[in-house]
Amino acid sequence: MTKLREITYAEAIAEAISQSMEKDPSVFIIGEGVPDPKAIFGTTKGLVEKYGSDRVLDMPVSENALTGVCIGTALRGMRPIMVHQRLDFVLLAMDQIVNNSAKWHYMFGGQTSVPFVVRAVIGMGWGQGAQHSQNIQAIFTHIPGLKVVMPATPYDAKGLLISSIQDNNPVIFIEHRWLHHIRGHVPTEMYNVPIGKAEIIKDGKDITIASTSYMTIEALNATKVLEEAGVSAEIIDIRTLKPLDDSMIIDSVKKTGRLLAVDSGYYTGGFAGEIIARISEKAFEYLKVPPQRITLPDIPSPSTPALTKYYYPRHIDIIQKVCQMTGKPTSQITHLIELERKKEPQHLDVPNKEFTGPF
Repeated sequence: MTKLREITYAEAIAEAISQSMEKDPSVFIIGEGVPDPKAIFGTTKGLVEKYGSDRVLDMPVSENALTGVCIGTALRGMRPIMVHQRLDFVLLAMDQIVNNSAKWHYMFGGQTSVPFVVRAVIGMGWGQGAQHSQNIQAIFTHIPGLKVVMPATPYDAKGLLISSIQDNNPVIFIEHRWLHHIRGHVPTEMYNVPIGKAEIIKDGKDITIASTSYMTIEALNATKVLEEAGVSAEIIDIRTLKPLDDSMIIDSVKKTGRLLAVDSGYYTGGFAGEIIARISEKAFEYLKVPPQRITLPDIPSPSTPALTKYYYPRHIDIIQKVCQMTGKPTSQITHLIELERKKEPQHLDVPNKEFTGPF
């Protein structure tokens, strides 16, 4: 019988890795800070003690070279998990990821595969600023041969990471740092959440909100206020950016007639724009109003608390946009929005009181 208990997103990731390593001796994990006491937000806690330094490895600041080593081991039958405390650091390994891991299977006629997982952390946090807070997940969705996964809940984090480790393709597994402390029910045993499948996490009839990663949490917070204003929103957690389950979004838009795409990436060329493009191509006749998106502005991430309040989109922005799209009179929602503003944290780049830094 499946036993559920409540653990954090970070604990769910650590459990997925541990159970995968226990089941399959070809799985190993490597990354800057993986064996350190803080264990990358707690996501690698206890692994080196259980599996030893031969399978739980720190690495020098040489991302491109070590990525090549991981790809080589994958081609020889291993299943490496490479961890980056910032998605920004993956940029230093783009040649290996794009020109080797993503293409090898196709260049050799399907005779080889590269079962390789790259874990990377995105999102605002701790004044990291322009070079350590980039939300550039859309870049990886543009590369043929890569799968891109962004779970929003502890349950999906464990199930999707296990599926990613078992997949024979290179997978970019992206975690928003504001999710690591959230709690949810997670089975104790191993299980799989399928890659390439979205999920309706709230039914609604007035508007479809298609969201990714942490912005799914903001969308859920928004719907609590929207319900008070008489708006019924359906929320689809994308979960996998590539391959994208656009059929679920299309079916939802056919019912609601409205689409709001919400993503933590940037406006121009961002993933939210891809969602809108798909729906405009495949379900245009069902739209009652033009589809809209909520994203980061096309500006590098700030590091000062004063600027973060104006930079990062929150549930209040979703509430306002949904009310505009559904024609809800401003007078009916202004009071509710003001109440929500009073609840906003003082610093929008600190996820919770216990968060004192990444290292």
